[in-house]
Amino acid sequence: MKKINTLVTIGILLITSILYAQNLAVYVSDAGGFSNGPWQIAKFDENGNFLGQLIRTEDGLVWPQDIIFLDSEEAVLISNLSTDGIISKHDWDDGDFIENFAEGLGGPTRMKVGPDGLLYVLQWSNTNNKVLRYDLDGTFIDEFTATGVQQSIGIDWDSSGDLYVSSYNGSSIRKFDGTNGDDLGLFIDSGLQGPTNIWFEANGNLIVFNYNSGTVKRFDAAGNFVEDLITGVNGCEGFAFFPNGDILIGVGSDGSVRRYDSDFNFIENFVEPGILDTPNAIVIRDDIPLSVTENGLSAVFVTPTIGNKFVINRLATTFFEALEVYNTSGKLVETITLKETTVWDASKYAEGMYFIVAKQNSDKVTQKIIVKKK
Repeated sequence: MKKINTLVTIGILLITSILYAQNLAVYVSDAGGFSNGPWQIAKFDENGNFLGQLIRTEDGLVWPQDIIFLDSEEAVLISNLSTDGIISKHDWDDGDFIENFAEGLGGPTRMKVGPDGLLYVLQWSNTNNKVLRYDLDGTFIDEFTATGVQQSIGIDWDSSGDLYVSSYNGSSIRKFDGTNGDDLGLFIDSGLQGPTNIWFEANGNLIVFNYNSGTVKRFDAAGNFVEDLITGVNGCEGFAFFPNGDILIGVGSDGSVRRYDSDFNFIENFVEPGILDTPNAIVIRDDIPLSVTENGLSAVFVTPTIGNKFVINRLATTFFEALEVYNTSGKLVETITLKETTVWDASKYAEGMYFIVAKQNSDKVTQKIIVKKK
């Protein structure tokens, strides 16, 4: 009987692990030879095995930059740094072109859903280079920022809701009021060498990728240089987090995608050189979602991405009444009433990935965060 009970227990555990297991897929935008192809959106499994091309040059790619999945439409948006300035929409299963989500932009680069549920788009080559906003159905909203940022290619919000944009050729980070887009001046104006991606940490520090020097740098909440975290990653652009906090970083100099732990220690080449030419954006998502909640359209509601206490972006409180928190099995674990708190304390929950969800029309807008206790 004891043996039977043991077998039953093992069986239940196996079934549970199957039901709750994640089948992660990694999507990488490959800029190829920049203005010359071939270009692709490549797909890999969670171990870095190449699964093929989701979207190819012949599917309408022209110097692809960023990737946004639209779950409610089973579609994916790609920003193309082309003379036509197109954000194209494709079927997320076979990559077939559906339509242009937006066109006539000045070389769209980064795209990110903000705390207001709108899509923010950076421009590389427009004469004014202002940050644009779109509704998720493709309707143009406005030029959000009062001034432009030349060759803008990195974007994030701090816990107060203010917006930060990197300038590649200006080697600087500019700060904007997150409510009205007013220019608040240069946040960092020295010590950078072609900055691309940026993101904020728990304590307000800013991480900056320096494409030309091959370094990942940390600056404090006042914009002062703190330290070099990673060196030897020339052409660094594109990042994504695994559920355990590991970080993927694209390295354009050799076409690799490298994996680091949450303390920025090198682990391995996740994608070896030879498959990609110039990786410049990375998205990790569950390829067979357990629920729609799990793969909702990515947004920024809280900072940081990893930790056990998360500061709620003040803009989120303006546009939403509550945020729902789900675990990876799709179970609602907490509802955060935004009028009652500005900080969500997740220390009582087990370490791992969680999903912070707000409802925006027919879409579920989601931020993936990782609870990690140190």
